[in-house]
Amino acid sequence: MAEPRDTVEGSALAPNYGPLPLTVARAQGVYVWDVDGDAYLDFLAGYSALNFGHLHQALVSAAIGQLKHLTLTSRAVGHELLEPFARRTADVVGPLTTGGPESLVVPMNTGAEAVETAIKAVRKRGYDTKGIAEDEANIVVASGNSHGRTTTLAGLSDNPVARDRFGPFTPGFRTVPFGDADAVAGALDDATVAILMEPVQGEAGVVVPPEDFWPRLRELADEHDVVLVADEIQSGLGRTGHVLACELWDTTPDLAVLGNSLGGGIVPVSAVVGRRDVLATLTPGTHGSTFGGNPLACAVAIAVLDLLAPGQYQARAVQLGTELREHLQRLTDDGLLAGFRAAGLWAGLDLDPARNPGLDHPARALSEELLERGVLTYETRGNTIRLSPPLSIARPELDHAMEILELSLRALAEPDTTPVAEPDTAAVTPRRAPQQPPAART
Repeated sequence: MAEPRDTVEGSALAPNYGPLPLTVARAQGVYVWDVDGDAYLDFLAGYSALNFGHLHQALVSAAIGQLKHLTLTSRAVGHELLEPFARRTADVVGPLTTGGPESLVVPMNTGAEAVETAIKAVRKRGYDTKGIAEDEANIVVASGNSHGRTTTLAGLSDNPVARDRFGPFTPGFRTVPFGDADAVAGALDDATVAILMEPVQGEAGVVVPPEDFWPRLRELADEHDVVLVADEIQSGLGRTGHVLACELWDTTPDLAVLGNSLGGGIVPVSAVVGRRDVLATLTPGTHGSTFGGNPLACAVAIAVLDLLAPGQYQARAVQLGTELREHLQRLTDDGLLAGFRAAGLWAGLDLDPARNPGLDHPARALSEELLERGVLTYETRGNTIRLSPPLSIARPELDHAMEILELSLRALAEPDTTPVAEPDTAAVTPRRAPQQPPAART
């Protein structure tokens, strides 16, 4: 495996990442290839930005077609895909919010931008309609959150690596334990404008709340006239087996924040979707974005929403998610995992440090062991790694990755006694890739 360029001495890159020792040269479907031609099953999937796999033909075609015509206008004028993108997003996602089919859409670029947009909108609505004194609005958020890396959003984090020495932070946020509805209720007052939370926390290690948590948030939001905002940047658009993860609990947020997979892994696209009375507070001059809603982004996002419409990816996430949980339960029962949490085709795996007393960072060690055996994933907080393969993965590929996971776990516990996994070439692409990648799965 070639050493990543940003770890090479003399690199021009700032050292704000600590990547695995892999330099990717190309990708297709559920595989990536390094510069030496070795193939890896991608169980990272760009933090759910690649829900449909690398270089999905429909998404690539949409991007190439638009590149030949128009890529950017700025919002000083309109373009022919802007309203179709907004309409398609409102049609697909709007009915899953309290905004319904009449929902409004604010197009942005990155997930962090979309969260910041939602924050501005709910504050504006609070000042305009609730009579809250200027600069006194507050928003209730959850511990363990990861809404983004801007200075405002870093201030919401309780992860010291993301937060420490970046203050002072934006005031107006109250943090409560994730999954504790009583704590949320206790944090609400007359100046609260919103409850902002991830349905399932991704960066914290795929943390799934109690079954009654999101239904109770809906009740509390209605009772106190506050806006319920679901950050669906990682959990949305098929990952949990639904368009929105909130559907797991039959809960409709007022606003849904979309990102990552909305751009299909091709271009950054994000959006806030939901209640018209909230988003209509963003009048001309109050908010904007140079690239938000650009023609290229709209073309790709429309194609992404079209992929979701038949429901096949959501169904695959449910079916293979059940298979994934069965594998992980067996590994837990065998004592190889301390535990796991899963939602659809998304899981957080907890390691027991006592089983690996010689390792300072067991999760990082497991990520490197998996990489050596041909599976790409990454550690998250504490002793946890995440698995989030593209939703286009086939069962043989999933089963093979689970075999590699078991071998890797045993290798960490019993060094020098576990052989390197050899791929079943009848089931998966061999590590040594052909000159051309296989045809994309549609």
